[in-house]
Amino acid sequence: MKAHDGMYIDGAWRPAAGRDVIEVVNPADEQVIATVPAGTAEDVAAAVRAARAALPGWAAAPPAERAARLAALRDVLAARKDEIAETVTAELGSPPAFSQAVHASVPIAVAGSYADLAATYAFEEKVGNSTVFHEPVGVVGAITPWNYPLHQIVAKVAPALAAGCTVVLKPAEDTPLTAQLFAEAVDEAGIPAGVVNLVTGLGPVAGQALAEHPDVDLVSFTGSTAVGKRIGAAAGAAVKRVALELGGKSANVILPSADLAKAVNVGVANVMSNSGQTCSAWTRMLVHRDRYDEAVRLAAAAAAKYGDRIGPLVNAKQLQRVRGYIDQGVAEGARLVAGGPEAPRERGYFVSPTVLADVTPDMTVAQEEIFGPVLSVLRYDDEDDALRIANGTVYGLAGAVWAGDEAEAVAFARRMDTGQVDINGGRFNPLAPFGGYKQSGVGRELGRHGLAEYLQTKSLQF
Repeated sequence: MKAHDGMYIDGAWRPAAGRDVIEVVNPADEQVIATVPAGTAEDVAAAVRAARAALPGWAAAPPAERAARLAALRDVLAARKDEIAETVTAELGSPPAFSQAVHASVPIAVAGSYADLAATYAFEEKVGNSTVFHEPVGVVGAITPWNYPLHQIVAKVAPALAAGCTVVLKPAEDTPLTAQLFAEAVDEAGIPAGVVNLVTGLGPVAGQALAEHPDVDLVSFTGSTAVGKRIGAAAGAAVKRVALELGGKSANVILPSADLAKAVNVGVANVMSNSGQTCSAWTRMLVHRDRYDEAVRLAAAAAAKYGDRIGPLVNAKQLQRVRGYIDQGVAEGARLVAGGPEAPRERGYFVSPTVLADVTPDMTVAQEEIFGPVLSVLRYDDEDDALRIANGTVYGLAGAVWAGDEAEAVAFARRMDTGQVDINGGRFNPLAPFGGYKQSGVGRELGRHGLAEYLQTKSLQF
């Protein structure tokens, strides 16, 4: 793992315009492990110029050629899988096994899926007496978060490249080393100069400059709803397209007929995965009043088993945020049955796996995104009450439903105001669209729907 002291622009590592740097901290021991340039608007402008200059050639490349470059990128990422996992562990704090199984493996699968799609997608179709062309939107500004640093990069860059777009990538300042490794892979895969450019920097500086740049045609952002609103407002003023994957407060609805032990154990595992730093985590567990006490007992026992198995939070600010939410939950009347705000270790940004019982829908911990290993358990009276609670937030990103009969679970899921619902523990599908309702975002990632975000249509009438 090495840190570059420049930006990857127009196919080469170039010196940054300024001298400011960002310190990269290992959240497990709070030690600085590297520094990277803190990019400025000048760096962003240079990257956008490179992307604009490369656009005509890449957009005109046959889909088969774009597919071949994406396949090469997939192969480079696969060859460097161990290095990817080690880098994510170092700067995010993810346990090595999770870094290997998820942070490194999933982006490889997603890159491969877009290599296949680029080769098979119907970029031209006949509609009556018209020919409809699906053409690249243009230059994409991709602003990615730290919680799944490589997956979020690949989920934006791969479909953009498949569509024929060029990209300027601004990764999260907490995990820039993974992004630099990705830029190395882009170069090694033979993707032409200027097609993918990387600028590291702070969100309010480099990120804002990229989102507001007049020569960026689409901004794809994953992060908080508050920042997404600002990006959407700026894009709307410029009549610019956006793809926004924002916050979530997902409900795990356990219907009375469900296997309670399985539903609770899988639900707790979902929340504790990635130390709770997952926007689609099922952080609200909804249980019928007749089975509530048993569910709380099972959840507390399941959370206690995780102990030292989960990694730290990404930084000190996030640590204080999560501890604050736990304290606020207790102050508002929630009952602490596992974990708590106390530091489980002397060093590192760790929070114990935490379960709050007796949570009511109006409590802050039931309404706001905590982004840590904290589960709220709520009771409901009947299915209509469960649906009201499940839909009773400004978010609508994901969720889960458990029932003894699959059809019963599907019927409930169809009534939920959310973009993705797992039925009885359904597995992640990299080809299915991912994205939210309401304030959880605009647009979709992954699969054909993710590719469509980077395309615009033109019709010729004959």
